[in-house]
Amino acid sequence: MKRAASLTLGIVFFASVVGAQTGSWKLDKAHSQVTFSVTHMVISEVIGVFKEFDITFTSEKEDLTDAKIEAIVKSKSIDTGNERRDNHVRSDDFLNTEKFPEMKFKSTKVEKTGQETYKITGDLTVRDVTKSIILDTKYKGSIKDPMGNTRIAFKATTTVDRFEFGTTWNKAIETGGLVAGKDIDVTLLMEFIKQK
Repeated sequence: MKRAASLTLGIVFFASVVGAQTGSWKLDKAHSQVTFSVTHMVISEVIGVFKEFDITFTSEKEDLTDAKIEAIVKSKSIDTGNERRDNHVRSDDFLNTEKFPEMKFKSTKVEKTGQETYKITGDLTVRDVTKSIILDTKYKGSIKDPMGNTRIAFKATTTVDRFEFGTTWNKAIETGGLVAGKDIDVTLLMEFIKQK
């Protein structure tokens, strides 16, 4: 009898954990980030964030391979800790935030590559140029918070060539290389709350 009860409890617990991954999710912006880094004069890196963004996430399959992910990032919300540099990036040399106020991502395919890893393929649009990119994504787990909400978290990374998106500013230094590198390393830290 005790073994049967324990087995039943185990099945219920497993089902609740697995089932917790399906449904609609709302981004917890206070515990999420969109960050990037780019080389400066070949030898160092500049790190920045976008302060205004939203990401939607829905899935009905337990393995999340049917997930639909869409993201909108307000390009003007860039912050690298230097106002002069931020204003330059907002100009037409880079993002032209007046003409193109939003950067967008929409998933087209989700592949499970390991127990906790995924490759998310999708269309990234910057300056009205759309290219397919891959987000290497790690599932960080699911948990119940003190309020009874189910939370789920992911970390996703990718590298994009800024020249492919129309940011043509390419001032070179005397010894070779660019003042601002062509490759942008992007990291998304995402925490979601399941919607009831």
